[in-house]
Amino acid sequence: MLKKYNHILFYIVVIGSFLGLMYWIVQTGKPLEVGKVTVLPTTAASHDILGMFRDAITQSINHPLAILLLQIIAIIITARTFGFLFNKIGQPTVIGEVIAGIFLGPSLMGMWFPEYTAFLFPKTSLPTLQYFSQIGLILFMFVVGMELDLKVLKTKARDAVIISHASIIVPYALGMGLAYFIYEEFAPANINFLSFSLFMGIAMSITAFPVLARILQERGMTKSKLGTIAITCAAADDITAWCILASVIAIVKAGSFTSSVFTIAMALVYVFIMLKVIQPFLKKVGEVYSNKETVSLNIIAIIFGVLLISAYTTEVIGIHALFGAFLAGVIMPPSFSFRKILTDKVEYVALGLLLPLFFAFSGLRTQIGLLNDSHTWMICGAIILIAVVGKFGGSMFAARFVGQSWRDSLAIGALMNTRGLVELIVLNIGYDLGVLTPTVFTMMVLMALITTFMTGPALDLINRFSKEPATDKGKILKQKFKILISFGNPQAGKKMIRIANILSASASTQITALHITPSADTNKFDANEYEKESFKPIRSEANKLGIDIKTVYKASNDVSDEILNSANAGDFNLLIVGAGQSVFQGSFLGKLIGITAKALNPEKLINTIAGKESLLESQTVIDEKIKGFISQSKIPVAIFIDKDFSMPEKIIIPIFSIGDIFLLFYAKRIIKNSNCQLLLIDYNEIINSNSEIKEEITNIENFAPNTVSLSNKKELVFNSLPETSLLISSFEGWKMLEQEQNSGAISSSVLLIRP
Repeated sequence: MLKKYNHILFYIVVIGSFLGLMYWIVQTGKPLEVGKVTVLPTTAASHDILGMFRDAITQSINHPLAILLLQIIAIIITARTFGFLFNKIGQPTVIGEVIAGIFLGPSLMGMWFPEYTAFLFPKTSLPTLQYFSQIGLILFMFVVGMELDLKVLKTKARDAVIISHASIIVPYALGMGLAYFIYEEFAPANINFLSFSLFMGIAMSITAFPVLARILQERGMTKSKLGTIAITCAAADDITAWCILASVIAIVKAGSFTSSVFTIAMALVYVFIMLKVIQPFLKKVGEVYSNKETVSLNIIAIIFGVLLISAYTTEVIGIHALFGAFLAGVIMPPSFSFRKILTDKVEYVALGLLLPLFFAFSGLRTQIGLLNDSHTWMICGAIILIAVVGKFGGSMFAARFVGQSWRDSLAIGALMNTRGLVELIVLNIGYDLGVLTPTVFTMMVLMALITTFMTGPALDLINRFSKEPATDKGKILKQKFKILISFGNPQAGKKMIRIANILSASASTQITALHITPSADTNKFDANEYEKESFKPIRSEANKLGIDIKTVYKASNDVSDEILNSANAGDFNLLIVGAGQSVFQGSFLGKLIGITAKALNPEKLINTIAGKESLLESQTVIDEKIKGFISQSKIPVAIFIDKDFSMPEKIIIPIFSIGDIFLLFYAKRIIKNSNCQLLLIDYNEIINSNSEIKEEITNIENFAPNTVSLSNKKELVFNSLPETSLLISSFEGWKMLEQEQNSGAISSSVLLIRP
């Protein structure tokens, strides 16, 4: 105790002494102000103090750094909001983020709230915003280069090259033909026809490899024959298109093809050095430094040095920094673990923070108000039509020519017509080079949005009108008891496999392990390796238990919806998911967010008004995600709350009402598959008075004598349950338990089941 007070006394003495010293220094230094500082009269100074404070705040708000930070905050919030909304209607996030950029620009916010737009995006701040967005693009193109798996080109090289090059040359030629008709009216001054037509051609022929890969992942098509050929075509398309774009940029900057020969020659020398000198060196680096423990800050600095030097070199040569960033990504070591480390360090900063700045900057350049008459809109419609006919048609007929079915050919055409973010990159390059006027830029942005937006609906229509023949496999599987477990953390998945195992009861049970990741968290390059790593603990645990499991891996924009869709569409008898915990749980902020979410959710608001749900209901392990599973699942749902679960010695089931009789079905399955003891808690003293429950208990005792015991709630303290037990409860019973006891202090694992 004395030591504690000594610390306090020391703190007071030291802080007080030095504060006194500082005050003495200030007072001693005041005479030095004479002749240097003009002192205002006391009355004037006190009278204007509020104005001075207001001026200081105004100056701080209008400081370039404050403006930039406010821009970033507004852009990220708007981009994430629109991305989320478009995910909900089945569209790629990039569509929502591009729309968010247009929303913040002169087409919408600038038209409705010009003062707000002028304050948030003053013209003097746009160069800074552009440079930040360019850094984001450089990092993004580096990741895109790493995502390209060049090995896939070897297996389907012939078909992929034919389809890919047909999907480029056809829209390219059509784009140049369109340029012939619109050059006089829409081309900028001092831009020759060659530059304008070449750029219109390349802008028509782009396919967005990253967006296409995400669509394939979200639809579970990555491993299918169609998905393989589509991703291979997109990879070949990406490489070819970027090489053509580099040549086009060289021609535009040089003014003619002849003048661009030197630039192209220098670019070829640069590519040769990157492939033959830098890549072998990086391969050795990847072999030595292949895990997080060995990858030091110096190694990361070397990688970023290669990226920046490559981008700088191509910018100086005259083929744009983005091409250098792309090639730097392509030549990175092929080691999965090494590339995974790099993408983890780069992708979230690039995609989550810097790339939305590019969308906003593109939106600020997009001025839909420039399309102010029917003639201009007709030209815009012609651009969209030619883009679709060239890309969709060229890809489709080429795919059909190399032997693909009509169904797959149509799907390949729809997928290759996806332009997305890569198209915006190309358009912004054209705008910066002065090849595209603001009007043409706006038309092309609309074309990029519409062609990307139509990919999902086009695939749905193709699948709807050309369904594959059904098989009898579903009838055979329906005879089995099918359990679906959905896990996020692989270690949690191991525990859920144990739960599924004790519920299996017989060899006729089929267990499926489902792992879904947000589509932005993985990419095509590492998807297969990521899947292997995610399921390794699960398969290992299944082998220990001697059970066979089926594994399913997917990427999705909405993980919860994908879990529900998989459960509802798979003829499963039970869905098992883990209980998550909100970071806001138990906090005032969490309650405030919960109230706001309910107030904005029509279904929850109706339930609150009807008295089914409290607006001030505290957050528990049954969070909003879990409530979504409970309310929307068409099959029974089990929520697993893990407390270091292993094989249980005792199953404890509290019976709160006659409705809990279904829990005995699961108890019976567990007892058949283990030597567990069953303890039934007659929580409201209804077992002895209900013949139906007593009959079910008798059935259990007939095939497993001396395993069932009865108790009442007064004889059991739930907070002192042994860790080797498993508590199984209905959701209604759990709510009652939460009201009367501290459910969070229960030491045993819990399985909540909704029939």
